[in-house]
Order: sequence, then C-alpha cells, then structure tokens
Amino acid sequence: MKKGKNMGFFKNLFKSKANKEKDKKMALGVKKAKAYSFSRLKDLLSSKKKIDDAFFSELEEILILSDMGIDYTYSYMDTLKRTVKKQKISSVDELKEIMMDEFHDMYIGQNKESLIVNKEGLTVYLFVGVNGSGKTTSIAKMAYLLKTQGKKVLMAAGDTFRAGATEQLLVWSEKIGVDLVKGAENSDPSSVIFDAIKKAKVEKYDYLLCDTAGRLQNKVNLLKELEKIYRVIGREVEGAPQESFLVIDATTGQNGLSQAKVFSETAKITGVILTKLDGSSKGGIVLAINNSLSIPVKLYGNGEGIEDLNLFDIDDYLFNLFNGILFEDNHG
Repeated sequence: MKKGKNMGFFKNLFKSKANKEKDKKMALGVKKAKAYSFSRLKDLLSSKKKIDDAFFSELEEILILSDMGIDYTYSYMDTLKRTVKKQKISSVDELKEIMMDEFHDMYIGQNKESLIVNKEGLTVYLFVGVNGSGKTTSIAKMAYLLKTQGKKVLMAAGDTFRAGATEQLLVWSEKIGVDLVKGAENSDPSSVIFDAIKKAKVEKYDYLLCDTAGRLQNKVNLLKELEKIYRVIGREVEGAPQESFLVIDATTGQNGLSQAKVFSETAKITGVILTKLDGSSKGGIVLAINNSLSIPVKLYGNGEGIEDLNLFDIDDYLFNLFNGILFEDNHG
C-alpha cells in the first residue's frame, strides 16, 4: 500500500474510536452529507469495476458538488491519479483505502483540536464572522463550555452596530451565569473590548470572549475596525488574542470559503468554528477551508442547545463521513 510520511490512516482507523459519545455527535453532524452528497460516491464505488477516465471524471464531479471546492478537488484528484498510476492500482476496494489516506494526509499538519491558552494570565478569544453565521451564539456556547470546566469567564459585546447583538449576549450571559461588558449602541467596539480587558485583569478572569461586527457589505470599515481591535488587545495583553475564531455557517457552502478569504485579509484567523454542521447536506467545506487557507476547523456546532459546541477532530470527521461508503465499520 501507499507509503508516505502520514499514511496508514485507513489501517489504524479504529484505534482512536474509544470516545463513543464524541463519535455520536459527529455522526449526527455529517448525517445529511452522507445521505445526499456522498450517496453518489457510494453508488459510484459499488457500480464501477474499472478505474478509468470516466470513473475519475464522475468522482471529481461528486467532490466538487460536496463543497470541497474546485482547488481542493483538483489537487486531490491529481494526487490520487499519480498514486494509482505509480502503484498500478486496479481494484476499487484498494482505491478506497488510498482515498481515505489522501483525505487525511491533505489535512494533517494543522493544529487539529487543541485551543491555545495563555498560561501566564488572561486568555483572550476573538470571534469574527458575518451576521447570521451563529457567531454570538457560539460565544455563549464557548462561555458555557469553559464555565463547566471551572473557569471564570467574561464576555465583551463588541458588535455594537447590529441591532439586538448586545441584547442577545445579555440574555445568554444571564442564562448561563457569565458576566458581560457592553457599551452604548453604535459605540466604538474597541473601547468596549478595552473596558472588558481592564475588568478581566482587575477581577482575575481566566477568559475573555470578544464579539465583533460582521458587516461584510461595509468591508473597508469592518476591516479597519478589526485592525483597531487587534491593536488594543495586543497592547493590553501580551500575545493576545490567543485565538481568533472565524465562525462559518456550514450550510452556506462555498460562500463560507469566500467569507474566510475576506476575513483572513485582516484578522489573524487561527481556527474556524463551523456552525450548523448537522444542517448541511454537503459537508466538504471542512476540507476546502483547510486546503485554501491552511486554517483548521477547531470547533463545530451541531444543534441549538447551549452544550452543542464540540472540539473538531479530523479523524472523527473522516471516520463518520465515510463510514459505510469507503469502508464498513465492523468493530462495533
């Protein structure tokens, strides 16, 4: 089989499946993608006996339509074809193993799931993304997750321009018992975050979670706003923000990739939070984002509940996405 620096994922697929609860959450997240986008892949692999140009052409179309994007798909197909030619692969079953390894190999090298923490004091997480992506709700879910770990958490309502954004965070803060710093409507977002940092330092908070505006239609002002916020945070807390999360709605598909490209121009994005993964009938956006911008998905949401924010793991994702398609899980 294929030899390479990170190959053998397929053969070791079942060794990391001990966390069954985590596995169930991801299985729910990719359920629609398996039923719609990747049902065609299953049909292709079960019906074709010969690996030829027609086979590769149909496979390419399936991957593009699954939201993996043109760039990722072309790169993946080129690598797959070279491997097939080099190793003289003729069996579809053998090809399935190669396909799994390639999906995994093209993603690894990124920080898969660990979140960066300031061990010397306040940890600041910044959240960016367009309005409607689930950004504000993701902040609340993160606050709840950290609180359940015994951390002292403060939220900053830095989206001062969107009607209802501050009120939405206020409702969440009261519901989960986490403090909030807010400013007047249309006030300077960086001043709100500055006040929040000051409070967090004095009162010894462990984490500060900062909301930001998402008015992509006013791109120039938005990016200037983010630049100012970065300057304020970096000046007040050394090395901060420790994480800058781009929140993307998985159901927006390739539009989510376009958003990622715009925000990455100014925001130093360290990871993606993918919301509504369970509402997407495609699912390939995870691989497209990582391939295009070298930004890993670090967390994902697959429900409306306050507890529905989970650390993302590429092994878990690939296992559940292709279980029953590229392989059969006979290990319980």
